[in-house]
Amino acid sequence: MIEELIAKNLLSFRDEMCLSFEATNDTMGEDQLVMTMPDGKRLLRFGMIYGANASGKSNVLFILNSLKRFWNFVQKDIDAATGWVPFRFDVETPSLPTELTLRFYVKGIRYWYFLRLTERQVIEEKLSYYSSNRPTMLFHRIMEDDRLLLNVNPSVNKLDDTELKQLQINCFDNMSFFAARSQVNIPLRYIDDAREWMRVQVLDTVDPDLRMFDYAKSKIETTPELLPYLLEKLHSSDFNITGLQTERQASDIPVEMIKMINEASDISDEMKRNLLTDLQAKFEHTVYNSRGKEKYVLEDGWESRGTRRMIGIESVIFRANQIKALLPIDEIESSLHPALIERVLYDFLKTGGESQLLITTHYDYLLDLVNDLIRKDCVWFAEKGLDGASTLYSLAEFAGLNKLSSLQRAYRGGRFGATPNI
Repeated sequence: MIEELIAKNLLSFRDEMCLSFEATNDTMGEDQLVMTMPDGKRLLRFGMIYGANASGKSNVLFILNSLKRFWNFVQKDIDAATGWVPFRFDVETPSLPTELTLRFYVKGIRYWYFLRLTERQVIEEKLSYYSSNRPTMLFHRIMEDDRLLLNVNPSVNKLDDTELKQLQINCFDNMSFFAARSQVNIPLRYIDDAREWMRVQVLDTVDPDLRMFDYAKSKIETTPELLPYLLEKLHSSDFNITGLQTERQASDIPVEMIKMINEASDISDEMKRNLLTDLQAKFEHTVYNSRGKEKYVLEDGWESRGTRRMIGIESVIFRANQIKALLPIDEIESSLHPALIERVLYDFLKTGGESQLLITTHYDYLLDLVNDLIRKDCVWFAEKGLDGASTLYSLAEFAGLNKLSSLQRAYRGGRFGATPNI
């Protein structure tokens, strides 16, 4: 689980931004919204960020995505950019380094990751873990006088000179230690656990334009337990839907291409199947009319965009709960009825467990679910100032919230900022 994400001089965040999942002393929803780590720290399972368009709220999700890619992407070109962009609306910040800190838990162990870099070069990168109240360094790389100094803690991972040299050779100035580590066939205790967590359990952001229904169809085909789960959720979206099945049909591609694919020796049977066939979904609708009960089947192209998006979102939430992952969703309200949004959140939160959901939204009616379904410390606001810099702050920082009859009306009235200037 993620404890906190801190960034400075990155995208629209000039000054330090901190998104924290650490729970306050509030005890509301303790069993569903809060998980207690072995060291006693209480972490939230849910966070949502409000803000006007271009306020920076989506950048928080983008930073998580960028970090995952940075940990796993192996650079082929030593002159390529690192992929990290500093704050642009200032004459000084483009020449200053970007800094990023991530604190997280894997298998009940707390980790602390720090990164300082420019658009072209990693200046410092460090990973520590906590076996006591004090952090123990796992690896530390730093540039001094244009020379890479790499230290892997020998008390945790004892490497010989050859293994350490292999890591140094593969650790290009423009890529992460974790990516370099993937090029060297040695086990690294704790480091590998952190890397695998980021690779598998930090899911890619679901944005409004992502073709999530294609993802859902592939998962239905390979995950039998997903279908009954989705049918139960679909009844909330369209009560006429009583069945859903997937089938493969021959792709409409030239005969010459089919022959090339079948004869290819370097393509797996599964990849050949995916290239030669299209995965189709068909929905069974049950209706009641003057003739009584009747069933009709529609291909997925005839289903509403909202129905298909809900299936996609519910499929990836199912996956997140299965593997205890963090799932970011940008503009969750896209194509969904407000009642469905609330149902999706309610169902996620009632499951409990170590999965986490981080959303951005313009749907301010969710604020009136605070103290009912959602905790105050789950709510964040992103606001952009006249200087072009974004700030991120929590609803829990405001006093007198219990005296307000409607947090949604207070937000629309400008009480918490983070609204458009109209």
